[in-house]
Amino acid sequence: MTDISTAAASTAATTAPASPAAPAAAAAADRAVLRRAGDRGWLIDCRALRPAQLATAIRERRWARELREVVPAARTVLVVAEDGAGMDRLAARLRALLDEGAGGPGRAGSAAAPRTVVIPVRYDGPDLAAVAERAGVSPEEVARLHTEAEHTVAFFGFAPGFAYLDGLPEPLRLPRLTSPRARVPAGVVAIAGNQSVVYPGGTPGGWHQIGTTTTRLWDVTAEPPNRLSVGDRVVFRAVGS
Repeated sequence: MTDISTAAASTAATTAPASPAAPAAAAAADRAVLRRAGDRGWLIDCRALRPAQLATAIRERRWARELREVVPAARTVLVVAEDGAGMDRLAARLRALLDEGAGGPGRAGSAAAPRTVVIPVRYDGPDLAAVAERAGVSPEEVARLHTEAEHTVAFFGFAPGFAYLDGLPEPLRLPRLTSPRARVPAGVVAIAGNQSVVYPGGTPGGWHQIGTTTTRLWDVTAEPPNRLSVGDRVVFRAVGS
């Protein structure tokens, strides 16, 4: 794949006088890099940006009608055009957007307020006690930390309806289990790394299971089947057993 820095001007500075835009361009290069992905795609390596917010900012541009897909992931955003005729123009538009600071700290990426989805949780998971022990807190404190955190839908992957939620508090950040479970039922609330998930059901899982919910986030009979969208704010609310 071809790497295209968002700060081409910083390279040119070795042979031409520095321009006022050079410092800003160099800062943009630190935040993100464009990489060509096939004949119709650009992959944005979000070094210091928030993929979910950046994807939202891209979708809101008038020229987004020329795109087939905008897919955020943990550290990247894949932008796929409808055809490969204008890839240089698309790259210029993406670089300009990055230079504006889209997806960076303090940039919401959308004029509209994000939705808030409340998910009631019984903190009764089989890994709750082990998580509490490793965090050096009580199980009740695990529940409190989890419910008071600000969770945001970062991206989807692994299985239909499987949303990765950023925002897990530092004391609860643990690596995944060394031996994943073969099958995790729907509604299991689990944590690993800096994220939380609610299992849609029928998949294996190596995350620490701390609770359960009766809320269905993926329903093939609903329209749309996915209750969550990238950028949504999720509030976990503790309920009794």
